[in-house]
Amino acid sequence: MNLSLRSALPSVLIAVLLAFAPVDSADARDSSARKGKADAPITAVQTKDSQAATTPDMALKLLQEGNARFVDGKMLKRDWNAQVAATATGQYPHSIVLGCIDSRVPPEIVFDQGIGDVFAPRIAGNFVNTDILGSMEFAAAAAGSKLIVVLGHTECGAVKGACDAVELGNLTQTLSNISPAIYAVRDVAGDRNSKNAAFVDAVAHMNVRMTVKNILDRSTVLAGLVAKGDLKIVGAMHDISTGVVTFLD
Repeated sequence: MNLSLRSALPSVLIAVLLAFAPVDSADARDSSARKGKADAPITAVQTKDSQAATTPDMALKLLQEGNARFVDGKMLKRDWNAQVAATATGQYPHSIVLGCIDSRVPPEIVFDQGIGDVFAPRIAGNFVNTDILGSMEFAAAAAGSKLIVVLGHTECGAVKGACDAVELGNLTQTLSNISPAIYAVRDVAGDRNSKNAAFVDAVAHMNVRMTVKNILDRSTVLAGLVAKGDLKIVGAMHDISTGVVTFLD
């Protein structure tokens, strides 16, 4: 955590954040110990040094390249047990991916990332609330991640449920978080419900864009990191029929 962030946070909060901050590992820093044969499974993990050397744009490129491998069926071969051992004493993820709980969109897989590469908060409809914002503040401000991706997807059940005003226990309140995106979509012809595929898709895209804005509006910590160039926040949509992730402008 840098000095400017320390000065902006109460001392008690700093103590809490540092208590959960990643522990540096001599083994994790030893890049020579992580290198092997070209065809050998990858044992390398993110380290304090590699994370510090990663810019927000570099983190974005890592995810873009990983999705391209996923779509092409050329995912990297990893030694998962070795990565578990290497991250046991510390973690240095380069990115945070806020995704939906949908079983077809596991962020580590669709971006072909290893253990210790990404924080992955998930909630139906990939929106933010206080708890998720706080989690992302920890991930970026205390743990050093450089990128936040709000990842929506096609055929989202939460978006469809919100479009149909579904009511079911606590889900009613959950889906209400998507309502602003429904109201914001005005240029799609036809029924404003889940039977209109174009409407559902427009709401899903709008929900992603509005979530990106909500993060900046509701978190002075994350907005401050963005202003300094230490963090980037982008929206993206995952096509469940192709696996392709498209990053939004």
